[in-house]
Amino acid sequence: MKFTLLFLVPLVLFTSCVKDDFVADTVDPSLRIDQAVDTLAINTEFRFTALYLNNIGTAEEVSILWQSSATDIISIDLSGLAQALQVGSTIITATFNDGNQLVQDSIEVHVGEETVIVNSDRSGVIATTSSYLLRGDFTLSAVGNGLELSIADNYRASTALPGLYVYLSNNPNTIANAYEIGPVTTFSGAHSYTIPAAGINDYNYVLYFCRPFNVKVGDGEIQ
Repeated sequence: MKFTLLFLVPLVLFTSCVKDDFVADTVDPSLRIDQAVDTLAINTEFRFTALYLNNIGTAEEVSILWQSSATDIISIDLSGLAQALQVGSTIITATFNDGNQLVQDSIEVHVGEETVIVNSDRSGVIATTSSYLLRGDFTLSAVGNGLELSIADNYRASTALPGLYVYLSNNPNTIANAYEIGPVTTFSGAHSYTIPAAGINDYNYVLYFCRPFNVKVGDGEIQ
């Protein structure tokens, strides 16, 4: 009888994390402008950069086409170097076309007396993707040279899962190439995580995975 119970314990843990359905790991490619720039000071230069994520959510170096909708207000060259020429507003657009698919990102930028960089917080809602309890709001903030992921007081998570870990990623379906924040040690209430050397626009998802079995438990899109 003792042998039977010892055999069943790991079996129960394993089956508690087994996926019911196959989930594809591919995502739509995306392109996003890195800087949250509101205003450029007149008669100054500013270099824009953009992050391209391929169909598995991994960053790739690609040739980006930069455009300004009002080149008399802000001109921009092929490398993303912009010149603020006169007071006004324009739309800066980054485009990448691999021959099969076109992806773009655009931001409105003003020209004024001084340059204004807006490091706006991003936020989202954690939701379970399994039969286990997992929910709560979160906020991602720029702090120094890194980020702080703050989980709200309404957060609740099941303690029944073995090896629950939290990640930041650009692919909601896998932790391959994701940033591993660490094991979940708080299962109720507000808490936070520090992520060093990362930008506010570097990631699109918060992921919760049952790490020993590489099974997704929940996620939250970073808005």
